[in-house]
Amino acid sequence: MFSAKKRLDNAYKNAKCIWFNDDSKFVLFSDCHRGDNSFADDFANNRNIYFHALKHYYNEGFNYTELGDGDELWENLSFSSLLYAHKNVYMLLKKFHDEDRLHMIWGNHDMVYRKESYLKEHLNTYFDPKTGKDEDLLCDIKYHEGIVLKHIKTKQELFLCHGHQADWWNYLFWKVSRFMVRILWKPLNVMGIADPTSPAKNYKELIKVERRTKRWIIENNNLITITGHTHRPRFPEPGDIAYFNDGSCVHPRSITGLEIENGAISLVKWQIVTTEDGTLKIDRFLLEGPTDLKSYKTD
Repeated sequence: MFSAKKRLDNAYKNAKCIWFNDDSKFVLFSDCHRGDNSFADDFANNRNIYFHALKHYYNEGFNYTELGDGDELWENLSFSSLLYAHKNVYMLLKKFHDEDRLHMIWGNHDMVYRKESYLKEHLNTYFDPKTGKDEDLLCDIKYHEGIVLKHIKTKQELFLCHGHQADWWNYLFWKVSRFMVRILWKPLNVMGIADPTSPAKNYKELIKVERRTKRWIIENNNLITITGHTHRPRFPEPGDIAYFNDGSCVHPRSITGLEIENGAISLVKWQIVTTEDGTLKIDRFLLEGPTDLKSYKTD
């Protein structure tokens, strides 16, 4: 598959279908890049914000959908180092999974999750030093390249994928990129030097990825398409090209995501704020929406 169109076509064709209605609630995050809590772990700065937000969505009955690059498996050799660095997060994800409210998509940084054998070996169980034995984690979890949310009544579809399908280098040559990140860019990242192959840190590449994605959406009757990958939040007006992006969880001092509730979609941000008495708290801010999904429907 040497074109963005073919890669996106394939992801859509083979996407898992999840039916929903106006009572359904979904929160979409991506690009958490959960690491090992080292200086190179971009997620570590926002882990308290992310955990608080995730706990809120769990308590409010949301489905959690992660649009790729949840785990940083380019910089880190094994999942176990991520688990023990952010165990509270994975235990909360386990709660979502046990209640069939966890829907996962793989991206370029966790592309190894395409293989069921890898998932069974690394994510099914974990060793708990307290009990001295293997305990259940994300048993029989499945990762997908794409997910289609389909409305039971209107039959409207929302296509979810990571978005690197429109980024030929990070889709076809991700193993080369992974090697470069582990050997070269991780040490340089600690010193503040950005990886130029990442569209999130290279504006010219970001524009190219967005342009290819928009072209595909237009060719598919303005199908609502939601991605991550570029780390740049996008929320179109009804009538525009229906290209959404949930942003990332590694913004400086904040995380962004998309909520789907009551048949409407919203772009939100969670961040730490200072109250009048000088204490710190984590708060949610509405950036865009809510906008009825049917406003984007094309016949």
